[in-house]
Amino acid sequence: MRLIPREEKFFQYFLQQSQLIVEASTTLREAMERGSGALREAEIAISRLEQKCDDIAHEIFTRLNQTFITPLDPEDIHSLGSHLDDVMDGIEEAAHKIVAYRIDPVPPPMIELTKLIEGCASSLHKAFEALNGNAPMLDHLIEVNRFEGKADHLTRATVAELFNNGGEPIVIFKLKEIYDCLESTTDYCEDVADALQNVVVKNS
Repeated sequence: MRLIPREEKFFQYFLQQSQLIVEASTTLREAMERGSGALREAEIAISRLEQKCDDIAHEIFTRLNQTFITPLDPEDIHSLGSHLDDVMDGIEEAAHKIVAYRIDPVPPPMIELTKLIEGCASSLHKAFEALNGNAPMLDHLIEVNRFEGKADHLTRATVAELFNNGGEPIVIFKLKEIYDCLESTTDYCEDVADALQNVVVKNS
């Protein structure tokens, strides 16, 4: 009988969360490319993926409270689980706003931002695969930072152009809110990358 529980499943939970995020980001990007007619269906699919991600996060926190010996510092496990959940929430919120605000047609910069989110998601999943296999992950984390930087510059330039070109204030407000939401999602991805970098430093 094991008197001191040691839970090794946390790595698998992170992989599951990051895979769901990849699926959600791809779903959003593909729907944006197909046009507004595909976005309602995508919103429903992403909502289901978000619920699965929430369930995994809940399982992480529950097991964390029940486990005495963990493969990583408990605070790092909590941080990774929370930040991953933030990424999924950001994708779901963006999908909801695009549908609710009836954005049609979808502007090219908006599509480009979803591609950058998908790039972040893919790099994060590769980083968690590396973590699970005890392999180097720095290159993947650098990629996340690169995608986030591109998203930041694109959002600033696009929002500035919105205001400079004029137009209906309500339309500008809707578009800006969605751009900010998409860019914030890449920030959440960078938060995950920073948390992973912290794990690397602590365990090097």
